[in-house]
Amino acid sequence: MDGMSVFSDIAAICHPMPSPGEVPDDIYSDVCESIHTRREEMIHNLEAAADADSEENEPLLSAIGIARYRKEQAEAEIRRLIAYGREFTRPRPYVLADLAAAAGMSISGARITYGSTEVADVEQALGRPPRERSANRPDAPDGTGSAS
Repeated sequence: MDGMSVFSDIAAICHPMPSPGEVPDDIYSDVCESIHTRREEMIHNLEAAADADSEENEPLLSAIGIARYRKEQAEAEIRRLIAYGREFTRPRPYVLADLAAAAGMSISGARITYGSTEVADVEQALGRPPRERSANRPDAPDGTGSAS
């Protein structure tokens, strides 16, 4: 297995080129150029990591770890966005069914996906507290609401 081809293979898998028609014709070449640049950056980073410590930074395992990290970051972002939609929007929260559909979750999944940590993160990002809440709301994420 040739080291250079492994780096190129991984970069091609992580940054696939679009097929004609997937993006508008007028920007197709710009999109391809951008993807090529991202591939070159990834190849450089994987090579540098492998050169520094080939045992610790195996290219495929490193790429999978990076993808997992991006996935975790995306999931955390979704939790914060749902917290925003439920706790910060005025005059009332977004409907759970709409947030769940947008996130690809069940309604119950959207209801429990965030908690006090995400609410605090959103509060810090916005510089304002969440909207006033009813203490008897059954879907309160902190569990203080009554069961229905």
